[in-house]
Amino acid sequence: MNKEDYTNQDVFQFVIPSLVGILLLMTPFTYEGSTTVAVSVLSNWIYQGIDRVVPIPYLILCIITLSFLISIVGSQFKPKFLKEHPLLNEVGHISWFWMVVRAIGMLFAWLTAFKLGPEVIWSESTGGLILNDLIGGLFTIFLVAAFILPFLTEFGLLEFVGVYLTKIMRPLFDLPGRSAVDCVASWVGDGTIGVTLTSSQYEQGYYTEKEASIIATTFSAVSITFCLVVLQNVDLTDYFGFYYLTVVLSGICCALIIPHLPPLSRKSEQRLAHPEDLDGDVIPDGYSRSQWALRLAIRKAKKNGSVWAYFNRAIKTIVNLWLSVIPIIMAVGTMALILSENTEIFTWLGKPFLPLLQLLQVPEAQAASQTVIVGFADMVVPSIMAAEIQNPMTRFIIASLSVVQLIYLSETGAVILGSKLPVNLWEIFVIFIERTLISLPIIVLIANLIF
Repeated sequence: MNKEDYTNQDVFQFVIPSLVGILLLMTPFTYEGSTTVAVSVLSNWIYQGIDRVVPIPYLILCIITLSFLISIVGSQFKPKFLKEHPLLNEVGHISWFWMVVRAIGMLFAWLTAFKLGPEVIWSESTGGLILNDLIGGLFTIFLVAAFILPFLTEFGLLEFVGVYLTKIMRPLFDLPGRSAVDCVASWVGDGTIGVTLTSSQYEQGYYTEKEASIIATTFSAVSITFCLVVLQNVDLTDYFGFYYLTVVLSGICCALIIPHLPPLSRKSEQRLAHPEDLDGDVIPDGYSRSQWALRLAIRKAKKNGSVWAYFNRAIKTIVNLWLSVIPIIMAVGTMALILSENTEIFTWLGKPFLPLLQLLQVPEAQAASQTVIVGFADMVVPSIMAAEIQNPMTRFIIASLSVVQLIYLSETGAVILGSKLPVNLWEIFVIFIERTLISLPIIVLIANLIF
């Protein structure tokens, strides 16, 4: 396709769906007194509508049970109808390890839904929190995002933006320009949306193993809305401007440094596929940057403009997220919270950080050290624990650190583990520690300037 070969209709085929994606996923607005995005509002509406007919936790229970049954049937009996259905075969054909994880997730879900067995499993601070609150929200977020994400990924927006932002993303982070969209979608929308988008792009071959790993663990941040929740927990909402600036600055520092450290630095440059419209890094002779960006965008939009292809991709995404990711979140998230609530493991893991906090002269360092590692289980727990700390600067530091640490097993970490992204549990933990060590001195420095 030459630059003269496209019509106004071709341009509209790229522009209109892309604008819809930007408006629904990336444009914040005020709704009922809080800042949010349309995908979140739609998700809440759908959640309330479904929940009035069938309680969402019971639907999730059915999904987790179905996921385990498909994996057992697919792996052990290998029926013909599963083999011949690519999507079900992909969901069902898993290793023994992930089958055990799904079994644990199913067990936790049944015990929690009907409050059976030890209360430590189904209490409102462990399994109840995961099944009723966390996965309940993700259930509809996944549903809505599956139909809205293609507007960002399949109609040329990433190709168009990538040509321009490669000049920034390549020199700074050694990433393609299209990855900037992942970051924005995460920050104003939801971290799980960012992970889902990254996983989708990786599976299609637009990211290498290394790029996908860096983006998922560095740029798939929590939303602005969640930042407000964390700040409310520590009673410092008046400091939101300073707080958000602190999170952004320390997050950028982590993004500049951590990709050059193991395990991310050791990831390969292999791709799962090799799409023809791979990147806009090199602009051919005879094209300006804007002409080349538009050409790539229109070519992508024309290739994926079919309504059938759109619905087929959306349904595939929903099934994959529901059957592959939700059981992992139920199992890993519940186990992490059980350890956090009922053992001293995170307190003991936090002890090595006490000398560092004392060296940085953080007030109430002993109490603060207990919150450092607990964020690996769930991002909101440190801010809840910090509410009892008297010194406002220490509460500010804990609230900032818990967001910059980024990866937590009750949601983002579990979504990464449940996807095809090439990052395992040990690597997630190492990256979590690296983010903690790099960001903590920066956060403390900024906090000293504010308080």
